[in-house]
Amino acid sequence: MAKIEKSMTFGELVRDYPETVHILAEYGMHCIGCHIGIAETIEQGARAHGLGEADIQTLLKRLNEKAG
Repeated sequence: MAKIEKSMTFGELVRDYPETVHILAEYGMHCIGCHIGIAETIEQGARAHGLGEADIQTLLKRLNEKAG
């Protein structure tokens, strides 16, 4: 079962899996410095940055692989 899901907030992701932050940056999501970003879900942020469902699924796969 995936540890990281698209309903997780960026704040939760960064707190629980800080090793994944560079993957977000590769997708143009520099949410660490954004005051809104920490409360936004991964899906909301990804869609706001123009990612479609297939891209979001790829992102989640990469995040989960990195999180181990």
